[in-house]
Amino acid sequence: MPLAQLISAQQLRQRLGQENLLLLDCRFALEDPSYGRRSYLDGHLPEAHFVDLEQDLSAPVVKGVTGRHPLPDPSTLVERLRACGLRSDSQVVLYDDGPGAYAARAWWLLLWLGKRDHLYLLDGGLKAWREAGFELTTAQPDSTPGDFPAQPDSSLLLSAEQLAARLDNPDLTLLDARALPRFRGEVEPLDPVAGHIPRAQCAAFTDNLGADGRFLPAAALRERFDALRGERPLDDLVAYCGSGVTACHNLFAMSLAGYPLAALYAGSWSEWITNPAHPIATGD
Repeated sequence: MPLAQLISAQQLRQRLGQENLLLLDCRFALEDPSYGRRSYLDGHLPEAHFVDLEQDLSAPVVKGVTGRHPLPDPSTLVERLRACGLRSDSQVVLYDDGPGAYAARAWWLLLWLGKRDHLYLLDGGLKAWREAGFELTTAQPDSTPGDFPAQPDSSLLLSAEQLAARLDNPDLTLLDARALPRFRGEVEPLDPVAGHIPRAQCAAFTDNLGADGRFLPAAALRERFDALRGERPLDDLVAYCGSGVTACHNLFAMSLAGYPLAALYAGSWSEWITNPAHPIATGD
């Protein structure tokens, strides 16, 4: 069974009230960091806990050293998730407003900590829940602290140095999850340098979704990533983006397509450009 699993709004509603169900609201907005918590307080899925991209799912930024969303300290992260009730047998459902980028970041972090089963993204997110006519609440959930035994898996990660050493490897498939204008270096709304890592291909995460905001069928996703990879081996596939968030959406989509979990360059573009010795490319 793939590590990536989806759950529909209808399926989730039937599971509400189960003892081992843990819902995590991952809403966030880069242009308004307080948006997620504010929206959660205005209304969220019943029994859901809120986790914040910058406060919970990232470490503090070190200017000139890290990217915009460094990986959190594992012990700090697992303590936060245990406070929400995370146990080994928890069935965890993650959601955001709909596209799934922030929920996918939480999904990948849970995999990194060693949670490898019963992990779901709400397909279509809060938008799909609302469209189904299901209720929201402002009530804060009760929870008994969990005891999940975290075991971070460093094999899921690639550092900037490791990636730089592999750029000349013809087997490398390097996928950039940002939109094409940012990839080309035509615009850059978030980082001080525009462009992409040499050898990368643009694989915008939004192309994993259909017009309804839900993930494409597995066969369509497989066709997409097969076309990007060509004949290169699966073991040399690496995902990155602007700060290590939307790359997780591609990793989730590839897992849905039946791919093994590829490596994540978590620092991504915003970390890559902190080192002036790193090469930069623009255009296609």
